[in-house]
Amino acid sequence: MRIRKAVFPVAGLGTRFLPATKASAKEMLPVVDKPLIQYAVKEAIAAGAEEMVFITSHAKNSIMDHFDRDYELEAALEAKGKQELLDAVHDVLPPGISCVYIRQPEQLGLGHAINCALPAVGDQDFAVILADDLIAGSFQPCMAQMHRVYQEYGSSVLAVQRVPWEETHKYGIVESEQIGPGLSEIRGIVEKPKTEEAPSNLAVVGRYILTPRIFRLIDRTKPGAGNEIQLTDAIEALMGEQTVLAYEFEGTRYDCGSKFGYLKANVEMGLQHPEIGDEFRDYLRGLTDSWLTTPDQKIG
Repeated sequence: MRIRKAVFPVAGLGTRFLPATKASAKEMLPVVDKPLIQYAVKEAIAAGAEEMVFITSHAKNSIMDHFDRDYELEAALEAKGKQELLDAVHDVLPPGISCVYIRQPEQLGLGHAINCALPAVGDQDFAVILADDLIAGSFQPCMAQMHRVYQEYGSSVLAVQRVPWEETHKYGIVESEQIGPGLSEIRGIVEKPKTEEAPSNLAVVGRYILTPRIFRLIDRTKPGAGNEIQLTDAIEALMGEQTVLAYEFEGTRYDCGSKFGYLKANVEMGLQHPEIGDEFRDYLRGLTDSWLTTPDQKIG
């Protein structure tokens, strides 16, 4: 058993990052030197996926351009002997990996976006990765960890993380029964519950492995929270027919859909960067408390 296709819903407007996202996809925002979507694709490839399915919109051509070949750029780098940069460009999409782009005609929720992938996915089990959630795995990438669980149990797997109770209203929250270390079988799931109504503080984050049955169930799903077709509602229906597991991944998640989470990702991953990490660490050490707290020292 192997997941060969990964779906990336990337049609959102990215309004939280305006005006930076006015003319560029939010998934193209860089964390140090790679855009968010490239981290997501590399994670899918590390889990064995070979076909990347992007659910996109008319405003997201920059994603398509990023994963396309730029022969003029490659020729220029080669002529100047910049082999390291040339290797980095080639690594954007390794050999043997293909991309499919499907337009989401209107944005009706995550469930609707996933359903748009049916022509490319067909009757195969598949992965879903939300690029907004950048996850640095402790011992291997998050989706690769989930893939191990999938291969052992042969069922749908959702990545989950414990969140503060006061933040449960921001997530899909699961009620589950533990069956192993960091692994449980989901008994119930609710989208963005009030804190006092949350069945737990175990939140679903942007990683899924799903069976193709989910497509039929999305078709039957009526608009829910936010008047959108929620993937959570379709997963709840799936639980009535098949086992769905919750896996507490090992690693650090950065919510790059928020400005604060995005800044945290840049700082912490910048400190780990092999090229600039040491210099960046020295720079941060040299910052004074007064510089950080003085409001008039701003740019823009």
